[in-house]
Amino acid sequence: MPSRIFSGLLAAATALLLAAPASAAGPATVTVRVEGADATLVPRTTVPTTTNPVVKDGNSADSCTGTSGAGALERVTGGAWTGTWYSGLGYAVDSIEGENPSAADPNNFWTFWVNNKESQTGICGTELQQGDEVLFFVSRCEFNGSACANPPVLPLGLSVPARATPGAPFTARVVQYATDGTASAVAGATISGGGVSTTTGADGSAEVTVSAAGPVALRATHAGNARSATETTCVTTGADGACGTTPPPPCATNGRDGLCGTRDLTAPLASILGIREGQRFGKGKGPRTLRGGVGAASGGASGDPSGLLMVKLRLTRNDRGHCAAFSSSRERFVARPCGASHGWWFRIGDRADWSYLLPARLPAGRYVLDVNAIDRAYNRDTTRVRGRNRVVFTVG
Repeated sequence: MPSRIFSGLLAAATALLLAAPASAAGPATVTVRVEGADATLVPRTTVPTTTNPVVKDGNSADSCTGTSGAGALERVTGGAWTGTWYSGLGYAVDSIEGENPSAADPNNFWTFWVNNKESQTGICGTELQQGDEVLFFVSRCEFNGSACANPPVLPLGLSVPARATPGAPFTARVVQYATDGTASAVAGATISGGGVSTTTGADGSAEVTVSAAGPVALRATHAGNARSATETTCVTTGADGACGTTPPPPCATNGRDGLCGTRDLTAPLASILGIREGQRFGKGKGPRTLRGGVGAASGGASGDPSGLLMVKLRLTRNDRGHCAAFSSSRERFVARPCGASHGWWFRIGDRADWSYLLPARLPAGRYVLDVNAIDRAYNRDTTRVRGRNRVVFTVG
């Protein structure tokens, strides 16, 4: 935030923080998104926080907890952000991934929201909890000496159905979130993606029609607002092969798949994307982001009728007979007996389109990465299939 604006607000913010100091929380898995002025700098990404302190100015006294908003930003960007320390407040973000909004216009600055609400305690004073959704975006304040004279910059939210029929309109809705989290409809917002574009009416809704079958990624924009996250709709007839569908007979069921009134006894299908079975990475080029999908998002079977409960990962390493397994709680590899079965499963969330950011690129070694999906009927994808829910690869 520019200094001439910040100076007018610092006293009130400091009083608030001193009245309700935050105590350090335990590590948690959260999602982080960063929206720059003209482009998305970090798409919605799942990241675990740690207990490692965050110091950005070289002064160890100017430290935030790794479980705070600052810790989440540090993890998701790999430290690619800068900030100025203010006593009683902590760090105010100056730049993220090289973008410094106040350098172009002193009225612009980075703002920090959690769960669709503007944080009142700053990135250092906000301790994150499991499942929190963190958002940084460029805001603006034309300061008149006591307040911002311009309308506030508020983030957009987009809701779309999970599935739609090719050529048939479906309804998408756009809201904006006030600083207290209150949602209100946005008229005149543009919803675009997949070769389509439409504008919302007075109630914030618009009819979207996509002719081609397959997943379509949509997002909402509106002048004066921060853009929404990308949301995906699967366009399919349900029997056209799109989004993992196959052409079954009417109400076909094997008696255990949850269809036609049967009990769901079939596990969801999880897949690993971005790492091929048997792939070899060069030294220093090991992957850091693990990602994949479940059901429709992975190109496998259609969406699970019971809904997805959780996604778990297991990662083991063998470096010339020295074996270890990744511990999500310790955020490092821990010595274990050799063999993937000696690794630990750890939960990363409940999104079909999943991703997990490791603390650093994987060093040299032979790795086995497994993914397990569990639906709300407690069916588990336990059968290991190489190239789908298990990949074996090497680094170095």
